[in-house]
Amino acid sequence: MRIVAVADTHTFHHELAVPDGDVFVHAGDLCRRGEDLRELQDAADWLHALPHRTKIVVAGNHDRMLEDRPDQARAVLAERGVRYLQDSGTAIDGVTFWGSPWQPEFNDWAFNLPRGRSLAEKWSVIPDQVDVLVTHGPPLGIGDAGALPGRHGCADLLARVRQVRPKLHVFGHIHQDGGLWHRDGTAFANVTTWECERGPTVIRLDPSGAVGEVVPAARTR
Repeated sequence: MRIVAVADTHTFHHELAVPDGDVFVHAGDLCRRGEDLRELQDAADWLHALPHRTKIVVAGNHDRMLEDRPDQARAVLAERGVRYLQDSGTAIDGVTFWGSPWQPEFNDWAFNLPRGRSLAEKWSVIPDQVDVLVTHGPPLGIGDAGALPGRHGCADLLARVRQVRPKLHVFGHIHQDGGLWHRDGTAFANVTTWECERGPTVIRLDPSGAVGEVVPAARTR
């Protein structure tokens, strides 16, 4: 399975050169302000036009309408054949995916929760057996070095990932730390495009579970 993944396009998606693949994953922040459904509609039309057989989306902190007007916003994606995951999963050719939009609270963004129990409860519903985990935010210490000092990932997410041990964990949110890391049998990929300053990331998931053919995300402009 060839997975093409992005995050943090913030309405700049038309500037991306998107490679072909089997599954296209957007790990959140399709929108810029997230209050106007037309932003989401434009992103959904773009997703629909991509050649990938299956498209998966997880919301990010800029995708406010998916939290404030979930029925309308989800309908926009569903009408364009996009699988939206919010603390839910899907299976593609026997490969299981699980998606969740939550992240530690910062300012007044969407899908923000306090660190500690509130976030841990969200991560606790991740099934014990998942092949590909898609979250908007990163786990603590992996792909989470931002512009501000310190690390910005979630410790409770990291703890749950260590329990579940998915083959691949895809996320974005932190624009300055895109890349790929291998830890304890899991490949972690921060697939941010940082408003399309970086290109999509391509990852091959072999039937055995091995992750290979990782194409570094090139600058697009």
